[in-house]
Amino acid sequence: MTIDTKIRHVTKPGDNLFLELGFAPEEAARLHAASQKQINDTRLLKEQLMTELSSWIDEHHLKQAEAAEILMVSRPRVSDVVNKKTAKFTIDTLVEMMSRIGKPVTLAVG
Repeated sequence: MTIDTKIRHVTKPGDNLFLELGFAPEEAARLHAASQKQINDTRLLKEQLMTELSSWIDEHHLKQAEAAEILMVSRPRVSDVVNKKTAKFTIDTLVEMMSRIGKPVTLAVG
């Protein structure tokens, strides 16, 4: 059995994937806008958690290596938090890190 791994098409960043998948233009525009909003909302939530973690590191005058030990992650992961590299983290991971420093996260929907 052979697995076909040939790449036939690559959607460029920013292009409307839904339009390329054959959705009607109006529906593709609606789906694209909804997905962009969801992506942005997730990014903002991650940034908020990262800001809290970075503030905690600053308040305790910790070096990244010291923070990494407490957070149970590698030093480069701490650097990614401080530099707000949101794509490298899930919300779950950031919530776990907050819990490890005694700052449990609560969810407010509204």
